[in-house]
Order: sequence, then C-alpha cells, then structure tokens
Amino acid sequence: MSRAKSAQLFSDAKALIPGGVNSPARAWGSVGGDPIFFKKALGSRVWDVDDNELIDYVCSWGPMILGHANPIVIGAAIETAKSGTSFGAPTELEVEMARRVVDAIPSIEVVRFVSSGTEATMSALRLARSKTGRNKILKFNGGYHGHEDSLLVEAGSGLANQGIASSTGVHPDYAAATLVADFNDVESVRVLLEANKGEVAAVIVEPIGGNMGVVPPVPEFLEGLRDLTAEHGSLLIFDEVITGFRVALGGAQSVYGVTPDITCLGKVVGGGFPVGAYGASAEIMSEVSPLGPMYQAGTLSGNPVAMAAGIVTLDELSKPGVYEGLQAKTDLLADGVLGVFSKAGIPAVVNRACGLMTVFFTGNEVTDMASASATDREAFGAFFHGMIDNGVYLPPSQFEAWFVSTVHSDADIAQTLEGVANSLPS
Repeated sequence: MSRAKSAQLFSDAKALIPGGVNSPARAWGSVGGDPIFFKKALGSRVWDVDDNELIDYVCSWGPMILGHANPIVIGAAIETAKSGTSFGAPTELEVEMARRVVDAIPSIEVVRFVSSGTEATMSALRLARSKTGRNKILKFNGGYHGHEDSLLVEAGSGLANQGIASSTGVHPDYAAATLVADFNDVESVRVLLEANKGEVAAVIVEPIGGNMGVVPPVPEFLEGLRDLTAEHGSLLIFDEVITGFRVALGGAQSVYGVTPDITCLGKVVGGGFPVGAYGASAEIMSEVSPLGPMYQAGTLSGNPVAMAAGIVTLDELSKPGVYEGLQAKTDLLADGVLGVFSKAGIPAVVNRACGLMTVFFTGNEVTDMASASATDREAFGAFFHGMIDNGVYLPPSQFEAWFVSTVHSDADIAQTLEGVANSLPS
C-alpha cells in the first residue's frame, strides 16, 4: 500500500503547521508512523491521497453517524448555503434545531448553540460558576472535555489534592481550582466534595467514558454522582459531546435514567459541520446573557448551514429502528472481534455502547483510566498498522473510541473481521 503522497504532504505540513497537524490526535503519536492524508469519503469508506480505500471507524471522530457524504445531509447543507453561509443574526433554522434538541434530551429546556464541543464545555463551566457563586470544579482522570484551561488537568499526588496542569500555558490558579476523581469510583468523589465543602461549582463527566477508550459507567455510579452533587449544592454536568444522539436519541442520560443539571453536545448534533451546544432548565439558562450576567457569544453560533445539516441528521435518527440497528451492528463487530482474539488465544477486552467500541489488549476489565493505561499499548500500535494494511482505518490511539455508523454493512464488518484475523499482534 503506497503512501508516497501522504508522506510528502506530511513533510510539507510540518513546515507550515505545528507538528504537521491541526489537532494532536491526528499525528499518530501513540501508534508511530506518519498520518494518512485523505481526499474523499462516501458511506462507510474513505480514500486517501494515494487512492487507497479503507473502511472507516473514525467517522470524523463521531459526527458521521449516517455515513460520509450522506445525500440528505449534503443536500440540506448545499441548499441552505445557496441562500448564504452566515448572517451573524437569528435564523428560523436555529429555532427548528433548538426545538429538536429540547424534545430529545431530557435535561434540556433551553439550549444555546456554539461552534465546538470545547466551547460548549467551557461555557457550561462558566454557567455553573455563575449560578453557584463557586469557583472549583471536579472532573475525572481520563476524561477529556476540550482544551479549556481548567479542563487540561490531571490527577495530583493524592486523592484529596487539587489537579496539576497537563499542558504548559495553563495558569496554575486554574489547575488548583480543578479537582480530579477516579471514574466509576463514587467514593473518590465523596472524599473530594467533603474536603472542599461549599467550594465546588460542578462535577463534569462523560456519562460513558470516551477518551480513555470506551468505558461504560458501573451500576450506581451516575446515580451516585447525582445524589452527591445534590447533597453538596454542586451542579452535575454531562459531557455528551460523544454520546449525545449516538447511543440514543436522548443521549446516555436517557439510557441510564439520570438527569444532569447541564448537558453539553457536539459532533452528531452538527451533522458533520462544526457545532456544539449546551443546555439546561429554563431557570439555569436564564443566567446566560442577554437574560443574565453570564456572558458568552460567537459570530458563527447557530450557523445556518450547520443547523440545516443537524436538523436533517436528527430527523433521520428519529426514525423507528435506527438505534436498534446501530446497536446490532456494534454488537456484530464487537462480538466478532472478540471471537477472533479468543480463537487465537490473545487476551482482549472489547468495551462497547451503541455505535461505540474499543479493543483493549488485556485479560482484565477496563473500568477507568488506570486499568485502560495498564493494557498493552504496544500491541495496539502493531494491530492498528496491521489493520491499515488490511484496508481498515481505526482511531490512531488506544484511548479513543471506534465509531460505527448506520451505513456500515454486514460485508464491511466481515471484511473488518478478516482484517483483524490478519493483523493479530505477535
């Protein structure tokens, strides 16, 4: 499989763009080698600049739940663009999109659209601080919520300690105001909230972990967070940028029956265009300018092309049987991968949710960042490159989700499983 054009483009890009990429996850840093440059996508497939065709399980890191270049989505975007791509003023499409989000997501009565998932989480935290009058937040080790300063924090030396910045350029006061607990460990949250009584504005969590690989919540974890935040007067923020409209029309909160105070959305909600959103009850959202004192603005917020793409995407996902079909595809792939590894005698765990899965090379359960980090990442790197050579494009990191779309066919999955059998690490 020749990648000469990709190699040349990467060489050119490194002289013009930091590290040759516009987002670090694209650099293949954790698997080694040079990234592939793509030029075309359709349905479940992508083509690189060297004309290699691959089955795609990255799906633009999640938005392409209906497949690439879906004709309904593309048609809506093109038709809308003909009337103008941006106005910086209200449009009817914003109202139609807001109505769909409010109807679908249990926790949202009022929604504000932004332009990215990072912008959504950043705004949600500011809203929580404004509403509670508190400054500290609590996140989880292995949880990624965008590159806002107070979220680029990892665990300190002890459970009750403040976090430490995981990126240079982060003001130390932001890191000091961020507490880090362990995912799926309610007691770690209790300890931190007790040690910081009356100071924590919000607990922010992915209801299904998606940035340590796919890690579902253990029973009672989300319910425990709901109870603890209520007890301590903190707000509970669900970051559903990955899970929103992917695991169910109502997001993970509808699956687990736990209603957060604030919900953040992105990816699927934009139908493949840059969109984010945050929403809550009308009472909480009344804090947001121009109604209240919490200021947040954006020139491209509610962009009409993105709204049009999002509207038709959500309409397609609202049709009967869509999520049942997506779950069936996910199970077929996950069970098939497990079967190949089992037959070969290779210990592996496949964590999954509807439309999401991650393969971990380990014989132990993966329930948090520590157990995810204890897996064989060298084996994953070898497996990743083997899959590329067998025509399958996976996320280039052990700590990312595979994304299954509604258009991945049984034939795609069969070809993928053949690639798995040919890519087993030694």
